[in-house]
Amino acid sequence: MTKKLLMGNEAFAQSALQAGVAVVAGYPGTPSSEVIETVAKLRAAGKAEGVYVEWSTNEKCALELLAGASYAGARTLFTCKQVGLNVASDALMSLNYVGVKGGMVLFVADDPGPISSQTEQDTRRFAAFAKVPVLDPATPEQGFSMMQAAFELSERFGTPVIVRPTTRVCHASTFFDVEETTRALPVPPEGFQKDPRWVIFPKRAFQAHGEINERLRQIAELFATDPELMAFNPMEDRPWALSGDGDDDISAALGTTEADGSLRPRMGIVAGGVSAAYAREALRMLEQQAVRAGRQLSPYRFWQVGTPYPFPSTLADKFLEGLDRVLVLEELDHVLEDALLVRVGQTGRPVAVCGRLTGHARDRGENDVNDIAERLARFLSAGGAGEDATPLQDGPVDRSGDGRAEAADSAESGLPSTPAIEVAEAGSSRACVQTAPLKAGDGACGFDPPVRPPVLCAGCPHRGSFFAVKRALGKRDAVLCGDIGCYTLGNAQPLDAVDTCLCMGAGITMAQGFAVAEPQKKAVAFVGDSTFFASGLPGMVNAVYNNHDITLVVLDNATTAMTGSQPHPGTGVTLMGQRHDPVQIRRVLEAIGVSCIVEANPLQLDEAAAAAREALEFPGPSAVLFVSPCIQLAPAGNPLAVDAERCTGCKRCIMSIGCPAIGFDSEIAGARSGKRGQAIVDESLCTGCGLCVSLCPADALGPATRLADAAVTGAAPFELQSQVPRSASDADGPFDAPSASGRNSAALGQAQALAAADRSEASASTKGGAPC
Repeated sequence: MTKKLLMGNEAFAQSALQAGVAVVAGYPGTPSSEVIETVAKLRAAGKAEGVYVEWSTNEKCALELLAGASYAGARTLFTCKQVGLNVASDALMSLNYVGVKGGMVLFVADDPGPISSQTEQDTRRFAAFAKVPVLDPATPEQGFSMMQAAFELSERFGTPVIVRPTTRVCHASTFFDVEETTRALPVPPEGFQKDPRWVIFPKRAFQAHGEINERLRQIAELFATDPELMAFNPMEDRPWALSGDGDDDISAALGTTEADGSLRPRMGIVAGGVSAAYAREALRMLEQQAVRAGRQLSPYRFWQVGTPYPFPSTLADKFLEGLDRVLVLEELDHVLEDALLVRVGQTGRPVAVCGRLTGHARDRGENDVNDIAERLARFLSAGGAGEDATPLQDGPVDRSGDGRAEAADSAESGLPSTPAIEVAEAGSSRACVQTAPLKAGDGACGFDPPVRPPVLCAGCPHRGSFFAVKRALGKRDAVLCGDIGCYTLGNAQPLDAVDTCLCMGAGITMAQGFAVAEPQKKAVAFVGDSTFFASGLPGMVNAVYNNHDITLVVLDNATTAMTGSQPHPGTGVTLMGQRHDPVQIRRVLEAIGVSCIVEANPLQLDEAAAAAREALEFPGPSAVLFVSPCIQLAPAGNPLAVDAERCTGCKRCIMSIGCPAIGFDSEIAGARSGKRGQAIVDESLCTGCGLCVSLCPADALGPATRLADAAVTGAAPFELQSQVPRSASDADGPFDAPSASGRNSAALGQAQALAAADRSEASASTKGGAPC
């Protein structure tokens, strides 16, 4: 160990390194910036071994990258200032539902004042909104300990944990005993393990929400019982011994007499963050003044809350025991004040809670020692006399304090009250009666409908894209990052091509996190054309800037398919019906510096697999564009059919791509299938995309019309030229199928149809792209 004078942010960085953090990313913003800069400096000096650190394109990119690394088991650290968390909120709100594997700490520095920010928002509120635990240090020394505890808490419960210092804690300096050299904890041998939990679907989110609620209950209990975590919530009584000089009646008015002759306080002080340090200093000053004046302060109970969310209610009960009045001191919002008011209401304690809401504490900006000392002097003095403490006004204040006026207003309005839940008598206590949830068979018809999991539409070009990438990968170990859209359904069997899904655009940056944590695996990111423009572009800029070895797969179907085929910048059509040149994804990628871009029609299997293979083998950021319009934008082509004389019943057409238009009839017998059964095609669903034709080793699939004609003429039904070349690994004998561009004419809305056609023509003229 070496003793060093460190700024708070430098100490936070050192603490994370000593905790074994392996991947650090963030976006600069005062008062947080020095954390990443310290990590980078120590790494460059050879004193932080095995650590990856980057400035990301923005906070959202940073958090998503770290999510990928955490899924692999790496300990990760995210840094930003309070407004930066707004940018990362999309990822954070979903991340807690999905969970993490390696410990993930979010270092979010708040800026009361504000000193260098556009808002005074309180990250503790955001933590409660996201249902993520938050630790709130009062000093750099306490923050050093909190950082290491946060990693342990994160891994124990599989949740991100926020450490929320404010400016004065970040920029204060003191001495620390630190390790001269640190080493990142290695990624566990198993690394990322595929599991449905990593793909966020509504059903999984509903289940996870219950898990989160239970997790928060357990964490709140730990905050009140675990010795290491309780140390962040110190509580102490400062009693006043009875003097025995005849003033006992006055003394008794100030507190309850204990058996040892001391007084139990009737007044309490609660403080959070740096305000706890200010309050301790202010109380020390007041005690010194009282000694000089030959007096003593009223007895009080002091409680620092270093774990504001989830609120440690058990400790709050202990703190409130025997108190009449409480003063709450905090920056920036009335978070602790609200929590105490809720607890007082829940337990029915006759305790007055004073703070920002009552005008007894500043309602904005930073606290300071002198202001807190003045407020404490008034509070202790007035409270000891049994009177209402006079608030120091910072703005308009509701003086009713206890809400009686509001209650009276409601009563006088004549409006009936509607209880949220029915209350019934249960013995000598009141019990809540809740309606039982519906069970199986409770429906109007007396039975449950069959479960019908969502699937990609018949003829969806995404099916070919997923299959082509997996064919190109072969047996190569890879992580396939999905995104928000109908293509998230690529996670289902038999495609099994989506390993993760977090939020819009996250697949691109999560792939970068996997590439950092497990470079031996190929990281692939799928994104739709609409999502690319919505939130994927910054992630790809980050990949180029930081030279991450990932392959971006753009599933360009010329629309926002999942939500109803709305236009987007790549269509060249606005909601007002105006047409102009579409924003071309290829040109955007070229402009930001992606040097390997290839393009293919995903319904042309050989072409698509070759394009994917070229991009996957390129070191560094690469992209493959699969361009084919959504089936909802085009009319279906001629449906396909199965030649019963050729089908062998191998089920390859079914087991490879999972098209809902293809089924299997176990009772069909044929010359080559025997009694195994045969594939069948539902012509009402089949769009004639021809993808299955490329997969059939028996040449048993082709246009239904030709099969019908062959039955009359006796000719071989499918021995005709095709626009869909077969895979070289399959048997010879290609078949006809409509091309992607041939289906554009019936797009939903003439303007969008024309835009899609233009895009298809542009795609045909640039197919292949720059060599990788």
